[in-house]
Amino acid sequence: MTRITVTVDGVKYTDEVEPRTLLVHYLREQVGKTGTVVGCDTSNCGACTVHLDGQSVKSCSVFAVQADGSEVTTIEGLARDGRLHPVQQAFHDNHALQCGFCTPGMIMQAIDLLGDNPNPDDEQVRHGLEGNLCRCTGYQNIVKAVRDAAGKMSPGAGPAAEQVSSQARSGVSGGGQ
Repeated sequence: MTRITVTVDGVKYTDEVEPRTLLVHYLREQVGKTGTVVGCDTSNCGACTVHLDGQSVKSCSVFAVQADGSEVTTIEGLARDGRLHPVQQAFHDNHALQCGFCTPGMIMQAIDLLGDNPNPDDEQVRHGLEGNLCRCTGYQNIVKAVRDAAGKMSPGAGPAAEQVSSQARSGVSGGGQ
């Protein structure tokens, strides 16, 4: 067993894990973050996407020991003060889900996409979500939701933590959420 310390959704956890334990299983089974779903265990579907030190990763392709000392954000860590994150709200408002199985991973990837490209067109959204599969929808409402969230996250549109910086919006590197 290996001892790891990981901050998950703002809470520090120190646990013993088998070196072969995948991050997705650690999050679900030891930390209790069941919103991070196990889809394929092969990194093909993206349902298990979380943010590791601010970047989206498929948690079925990362060992828990690799996250030692890192910050992980899951779908459960997005809401603030009882309000959904703008991307979560946009998925709800735009009916961007059917069964909901892929939704946590789609939302986490969409947030990462908007950090890199705060004003994507439809094609850029589709490309940015390429590694996340939805077997129920035709993706139109998912694309619509991401574009809607981009508008709501622009400077001046809401709380600072939910805005994409004006530097990122203008294409200057170093921006993000």
